[in-house]
Amino acid sequence: MTMPATPVYAVLSALLAYPDAELLAALPELRAALEPARRAELEPVFALLESGGDLIELQEQYVATFDRRPAHSLHLFEHIHGESRDRGQAMVDLREEYLRHGLVLDTTELPDYVPLFLEFLAQIPPPAAAALLGDAIHVLARIGGKLAEAGSPYAAVFEVLRGLTDTVPQPLPEPPEGELEETMVTFGPGASGTEPVLRPAAPAAQPVHFYDTDPRRAPAAPAQR
Repeated sequence: MTMPATPVYAVLSALLAYPDAELLAALPELRAALEPARRAELEPVFALLESGGDLIELQEQYVATFDRRPAHSLHLFEHIHGESRDRGQAMVDLREEYLRHGLVLDTTELPDYVPLFLEFLAQIPPPAAAALLGDAIHVLARIGGKLAEAGSPYAAVFEVLRGLTDTVPQPLPEPPEGELEETMVTFGPGASGTEPVLRPAAPAAQPVHFYDTDPRRAPAAPAQR
């Protein structure tokens, strides 16, 4: 695992990934990339992943935490737009933001997937990363708060993110039961009023490779006859 110039975002991204053997093997390197204070803050997650327990149990706990609890979803815009059309537009805008920084998504994950977003922050200049984190911290703090209420060790990741920005998280309203939240949230420069489109990346653009083979999303093998 090669660490970028700003490694903390890359470490946080990895810690929020679906646990597999590769992640567990990389834990010593992830620890070494952090300052001692950061390692201490993230100790609950490291302790969970380094517990020596069965990998299948870790994966089941991860799925129960993030995939089966909408309040813990790792998709940023799901907490704002639900499944409304605004969510699709917000993801187009975020993909445009990746392209503006010369990064092409080379993954099946949606642009608003938190580990992918954090990997993106690790690869761009620190001032730009700080600005985008300030935009997203309101949603990230909400996820972290829900995880803390549930007693999840993963809440530590979001607590660290809160400490990386001077922006004070604002509380988000709970979407009414059975309805979709319609508030628009954008990342980066404001929209011009025209419908953005996905443009080809410049020749120097670098792909963002992130867990394209997440086993939870792999296509099912054809049945044997």
